[in-house]
Amino acid sequence: MDSHLCVERTWRAWAARHGLDGDAVIATAHGRQNHDAINAIDPRLNTPEELAWMVEAEENCREGITAIPGAKAILQAIPAQRWAIVTSCWNDLARMRIGIADLPEPATLYSADDVPRSKPDPQGYLMAAAALGYQPSECVVFEDAPAGIAAAKAAGTHVVAVTTFFDADTLNVGTSLADYQNLRLEL
Repeated sequence: MDSHLCVERTWRAWAARHGLDGDAVIATAHGRQNHDAINAIDPRLNTPEELAWMVEAEENCREGITAIPGAKAILQAIPAQRWAIVTSCWNDLARMRIGIADLPEPATLYSADDVPRSKPDPQGYLMAAAALGYQPSECVVFEDAPAGIAAAKAAGTHVVAVTTFFDADTLNVGTSLADYQNLRLEL
């Protein structure tokens, strides 16, 4: 799904609260767990109060969450035991956004609730591959953020960049797509 409008709106508001450059904050934060992103931006701000503010702001942002064109059809075409979602947000937020975007619920979902180390650490992708019963080298990851792409590469998966927020040059992966409409899968 594409939730970049909520991600951007939330992180820009957080940056403004602290007099920080919104563009720099978003470039650091996108695709990471909130505690890891805040720590990378300014460890002094990594407090329970700031994390609670982020949770409330993200859970209250529901406008602009959409399915990437073609995503629903692709996910419905893949057997449920063959795909997973690995996300840096927490379980409740992930499931809320999946519902808003009207996408199928994944049988396998790893969120910040399940993966203690944030992307770019490969742990989430390694856990998902194992849960699906595949070696990471047998998996293809579709990612839209530099931290996620670094995690997928470190896990040893094949990576396709999805240019919903960052352009292909920024994501720096050989294969990229803007949406899933012309994607053809052979299972």
